[in-house]
Amino acid sequence: MWDKIQMFGFTALWSPYFLLTLLLILALYFFLLLKKRNGWGDSNRNKQAIFFTLALLLLYIVKGSPLDLMSHVLFYAHMSQMALLFLLIPPLLIWGLPNWMWRKILSIKLIGYPFLFFTKPILAVILFNVFFSFYHIPLIFDIVKMNMWAHTAATAFLFLLAVFMWWPLVHPLEELGGLSGIKKVAYIFADGVLLTPACALIIFADTPLYATYSNPNIWAEAMSLCVPHSTLATLELSGPEMFSSLSPLFDQQIGGVLMKIIQEVIYGCMLGRVFFRWYKDEQKETADDQRNKQAALTIK
Repeated sequence: MWDKIQMFGFTALWSPYFLLTLLLILALYFFLLLKKRNGWGDSNRNKQAIFFTLALLLLYIVKGSPLDLMSHVLFYAHMSQMALLFLLIPPLLIWGLPNWMWRKILSIKLIGYPFLFFTKPILAVILFNVFFSFYHIPLIFDIVKMNMWAHTAATAFLFLLAVFMWWPLVHPLEELGGLSGIKKVAYIFADGVLLTPACALIIFADTPLYATYSNPNIWAEAMSLCVPHSTLATLELSGPEMFSSLSPLFDQQIGGVLMKIIQEVIYGCMLGRVFFRWYKDEQKETADDQRNKQAALTIK
C-alpha cells in the first residue's frame, strides 16, 4: 500500500506546512517556559514539557503524516485517527500546560466563563459523545467529508468538546476542585457506555454506511480534502479498492472494532491511574489519622 499512496506526492503525505506550524507552537511554548522559568512551579515542569511535546508529536502523526491520507482511503485508519485525536491527545495537552498558563488562559473572561461552564462533568461527557455519534451518522459524515471547511470545523469542534470531556478527569488546578475517586470511575464508565452506540452502529451494520468510502466517484471527490486538485487531476483513481483488498463492509467493521479497542485501552489506563491515586490518597489519610492519634496520646 505504501508504494501506491506515494502517487499523491510529498505535500499530501507529510503536510510540511502543518509540521512547520506545530514546530512554531512548540518553540513558542518553550520560549514562554524559559521566560517564566521562576514560575514553572515545581518538579513537574519536565513532565509537563514532555506531555506537551508528545501531544504535538501525536497531533502531527494523526493529522500531518501519511495516516491522515490513509484515513481518507480506509475507514479503519479514520477511526484510529479519531480515537487518538479525541481520546489520547487532549489529556496530554491538559497535562502539558503548566498551572500558571492555565490560570492565565482561564482568567480571560471570554474564555474562562464558557470553558468552566462546558467542563461541568455531566454536560461535558454528554456533549462529546452526542456530537461524536451525530458526526458518524452516514448523511452527516459524507457531507462533512466532502467539504474542507465543514470537515475542519467539525474536527476542531469535536476536539474542543474532547478537551471539555477530559478536563474533569485530569485538570491540575486544585482551586477548581474535582471529582472524587469513585466519581471519576463512574465518569469513565459512563463515557465508555455513551460511545458504544456509535461503535455498535458501525460494527453491526450489514451494508457499507459511508459513500465516501464505498462510492468511487464520491470517494474521489472527498480525496480533495488532503490531496491538491492539481495532483488529483493527473491521477487515474478507480476507488479505495486500489489501495486495499478489504471490502468496504469489512473495512468499516474493523474501524468500529479498533475505535472501541483503543477507547478501552485508554480508559483502562485512566482507570488504573485513578485507582492508584485513590489508593495513595487513602494511605495518606490513614497515615495522617494515625499520626494525629499518636500526637493526642502523647499530649495526654
